Amino acid sequence: QVQLAESGGGLVQAGGSLRLSCAASGRTASSYHMGWFRQAPGKEREFVAVISWSAGGTYYADSVKGRFTISRDNAKNTVYLQMNSLKPEDTAVYYCAAGKMWTARTSGYDYWGQGTQVTVSS
Repeated sequence: QVQLAESGGGLVQAGGSLRLSCAASGRTASSYHMGWFRQAPGKEREFVAVISWSAGGTYYADSVKGRFTISRDNAKNTVYLQMNSLKPEDTAVYYCAAGKMWTARTSGYDYWGQGTQVTVSS
């Protein structure tokens, strides 16, 4: 079992930055690929970024490439999402997820956090 808890969301103006954190607990948490997803009101949950269990690989959605950076610290069992140059369309609830598959599909993840709200004002 892996438990995930996101933090760091909030209200920010367009062009600003936020850093989200996802704390993982469980003996095998560091062996999972970790992804960030987001869900805006009335829309499906969508992929944002993923990082491999060893932090040797990352992959981003085109909509955030060049603005967001995913990283992890396995010693702290924590995954981060640094979000720069935020836009109003980035407004959503952001979720972290853990899975054994290297995928951008929500179905490929076994564990999910409760989410943290990010609101970007124009």
